[in-house]
Amino acid sequence: MHGSIFILLKRYVQTQYDHSTWVRLVETSGLGALDFNHKEVYPDAHIYALVGHAAEMTGIPAEKLQEKFGEYLVPDLMYMYGKLVDPVWRTLDMIEHTESVMHKRVRQDHAENRPPVLDVTRVSSREVQINYVSDRRMGALAVGIVRGLATYFDEADQIVVEPTTSENGEHVQIRVRRI
Repeated sequence: MHGSIFILLKRYVQTQYDHSTWVRLVETSGLGALDFNHKEVYPDAHIYALVGHAAEMTGIPAEKLQEKFGEYLVPDLMYMYGKLVDPVWRTLDMIEHTESVMHKRVRQDHAENRPPVLDVTRVSSREVQINYVSDRRMGALAVGIVRGLATYFDEADQIVVEPTTSENGEHVQIRVRRI
């Protein structure tokens, strides 16, 4: 997992809770005083440990925490990849083009990164079907990012996000439609 995700997770925990919560979370996860660097790639086990222990500490299921974190990530992701985004795109367009534009760039620029494969089908002008594929099993994060995109584009009240399979599988289907 790319270090920037860990840095954003740290900021998320600090803004939702406080700095001492982050310190306890890192220590409880067995990561000691590890300070994440945005230019490094870390073992996936680190994110699993952090999310798992955060779920234990908060009593919030890991999938729900991933969704909330995914929503939180969107403004930063849009800042990082904004130059690749067509200004006329909105939520469904962003989803449709994420794999061919943003994920393609991530894979080109950082060969060691492995963003999930998003096989997106445009069902109609008002609906897309996402087939998320990743051995990380973090489909809930993708669901949160989709919800965050809808908020980012001021469409949260118009977009329905429905995972149609378990969010913690290697293959997750997510239906997204404009009402």
